[in-house]
Amino acid sequence: MAQPHIAPGVLGTALVFALVVSACAQGDGGPAPEEEVSVPTMEITSTAFIEGESIPVKYTCDGEDVSPPLRIGGIPDGTRSLAIIADDPDAPRGTWVHWVVHGIPPDTTDLPEDHAADLPGGARHGTNDFNNRGYGGPCPPPGSAHRYFFKVYALDKDVDLKAGATKADLLREMEGSILGSGQLMGTYQRR
Repeated sequence: MAQPHIAPGVLGTALVFALVVSACAQGDGGPAPEEEVSVPTMEITSTAFIEGESIPVKYTCDGEDVSPPLRIGGIPDGTRSLAIIADDPDAPRGTWVHWVVHGIPPDTTDLPEDHAADLPGGARHGTNDFNNRGYGGPCPPPGSAHRYFFKVYALDKDVDLKAGATKADLLREMEGSILGSGQLMGTYQRR
């Protein structure tokens, strides 16, 4: 599965920084750099659950199966669009995709509950692994606790994908265009 890469400018800066550190470590007499260059970390939180805690039943297949409210912070300058991927790496057959959204306007900081039903201007749903467009909540096998990652990406371009694109399609489209990212992890276990 293709993994997204950091925007070329950020990667180039990080590479130059690594070379400078390497040269300084080799004792060439040059001054040590004072700051590290890193990829901006964004914040993604929810009023429904906190990092590492259980996702309420309402947002799962055992409840109303609506998307939880999300808040996005730390959106980097130069962001042209946002994307969200929610998935479960603990699924028996490999990572299971629950939600793919792309083309979210860059000034979007709040996604209300059941946001999957009402996307902000220009945003489009991708296809999840339930073979549906939109959100599909946690639904692990009974007795098995799984982790669910809600990941947000800030992109330096508008994503040019049609509604119904898959996670793999989105990852390819984001390659080299990620300015920042963040994630929120919640758990769920069916009885």
